[in-house]
Amino acid sequence: MNFQQLRIIRETVRHRFNLTEAANVLFTSQSGVSKHIRDLEEELGVEIFVRHGKRLLGLTEPGKEVFKIVERMLVDADNLSRVVADFAEGEDGVLRVATTHTQARYTLPPVIARFKTAFPKVRLNLQQASPKDLPGILLEGDADIAIATDTLEDHTGILAFPYHTWDHAIVVPRGHALTKEKPLTLAAIAEWPLITYDDGLTGRRRIDEAFEAAGLTPDISITALDADVIKAYAELEMGVGIIASVAYDREYDRKLVKLSADDLFRPSTSSIAIRRGRLLRRYAYRFIEHCNPSVTEDVIRASDNSVAE
Repeated sequence: MNFQQLRIIRETVRHRFNLTEAANVLFTSQSGVSKHIRDLEEELGVEIFVRHGKRLLGLTEPGKEVFKIVERMLVDADNLSRVVADFAEGEDGVLRVATTHTQARYTLPPVIARFKTAFPKVRLNLQQASPKDLPGILLEGDADIAIATDTLEDHTGILAFPYHTWDHAIVVPRGHALTKEKPLTLAAIAEWPLITYDDGLTGRRRIDEAFEAAGLTPDISITALDADVIKAYAELEMGVGIIASVAYDREYDRKLVKLSADDLFRPSTSSIAIRRGRLLRRYAYRFIEHCNPSVTEDVIRASDNSVAE
């Protein structure tokens, strides 16, 4: 058994049992991948994959258990390299943070500014992605930390902590009829076409719950992944925008008015998350503390029972 065989098992599963794609990722041949799999199966005495001819269809029952162990072994190997790097390289390295456009544009700049002041030698790789893609990015090891709302909390392989709590806001062009509604109500908002986030993203559930509880069926005419797109169409008077309040920039969004919706929708909480069982470089733990000072390295380690002390 060797690490190349373990990586081949992992990439074969990740690429839905397509040996050609697994081979491309590992810079080897499909025949080499097949041979490594067969060699490992012979060594273990079990078939890891279900086959139909030369095609792999899935994992066998013992293969499912083997895959869990393979994942742990590769994570631990990565953990070992991180521990060594902390002693050898100190505060020099790369931190990969995967997040949404809204977080990257509106909530993280002051955090990153403080972090870079404290750790000037750390190269920060900020990856922007759809909230729905972030769990996969984190679980596959393509990021050290992920930050989003509503998509990171319900995965067994992910450890999530609160980052910040925020409210929704209404955005409309200056002079819009809703600016005269005192107080602003859900019924008044529901009279207009709405522009807001896609299903399951950025607190959208809170929006749907509020209208449903009020017995209203709003016309959600346009949905988007991020607030800047929502604001662009609201500015064109194509509907009333509902965004994260933090995403309104008074200087940049001068053609729009922000109307408070604190009393209309329940607050949402964004999470900062890591993969369970994965040790981070010391500066990564410090980055998390910059996001939420109560989430210390000790708190994270105590919460992650898959990491041996």
